[in-house]
Amino acid sequence: MSVTFRPLHPLFCAEVSRDGKPLDLRQVHDRETLTELRDGMDKYGVLVFPQQPFTNAEQLAFAQRWDGALHAKLGSNVVDKSRLGNPALGDTSNLNADGKVRDREDRHRLYSLANRLWHTDASFRAPAGRYSLLSTRVIPKVRADTEFADMYAAYDALDAATKKQIDKLQAHHSIAYSRQTLGFTFSEKELDNLRGAVQPLVRTNPRTGRKSLYIASHANSIIDWPLPEARLLLLDLMTHATQPQFCYSHEWRDGDMVVWDNLSTMHRGRPYDDINHKRELVRVTTLDADHVPGSEAKVLDDAALV
Repeated sequence: MSVTFRPLHPLFCAEVSRDGKPLDLRQVHDRETLTELRDGMDKYGVLVFPQQPFTNAEQLAFAQRWDGALHAKLGSNVVDKSRLGNPALGDTSNLNADGKVRDREDRHRLYSLANRLWHTDASFRAPAGRYSLLSTRVIPKVRADTEFADMYAAYDALDAATKKQIDKLQAHHSIAYSRQTLGFTFSEKELDNLRGAVQPLVRTNPRTGRKSLYIASHANSIIDWPLPEARLLLLDLMTHATQPQFCYSHEWRDGDMVVWDNLSTMHRGRPYDDINHKRELVRVTTLDADHVPGSEAKVLDDAALV
């Protein structure tokens, strides 16, 4: 029987099942089902798969079946290395290397607080991240939602003049910038390793031809624009794109796997009491095979951007 998509929002996001039951992604190897899921991703941008008891190895294997090459540079390597032992496994938790909840002043915790800003994964890398697969391990007793914004709908809702203005623009993305906006400080050596990447402000899905805004808290300047004017435009676009009608907040359940397309969505973690409640999720992100060639060479000095 074919896969069923149950919409969770009027514009995007759907929960996936087969024959009224959760689809066990660990057993999905056939091309037909994978094609159905990719088609569903093109339509909905965010797919929710309940009851997925993944191990780390199983999650990595499914991500490769989903989209091939995996992103092994998910963060900046500024804070301590992932306790998960594989650079393709993103540690989306509030735990230290001993598995204990991090203290309030822990540098890794302060760095990770920027995940509560709207962003798209690895846009500060070239190539960037395309699909992210986030799987639960430990869910806290308090709500700790992840919120998504539909960048297809946000682009469609722009007026014609704005679409024309931004269609060919490129923005510089920097993970240092998004952290610095919250007051996180870097050493000169750390900043030297955080060069960032240039990305188009408007992306086109090569499978459907549909256009989306490609913005994030990492976006800090527009190429060839005065910096104040660029940041005003980026702020206006961010405000527009995160209006309530474009957003869906996912309340995590034990066993949930959520997969999203970074080309067509932004996301952010919502605040929760991370000092007293353990929360552990694991993320794998695939490489963006449709990344615009040549942007790898377009890097700027992050230290000059703030």
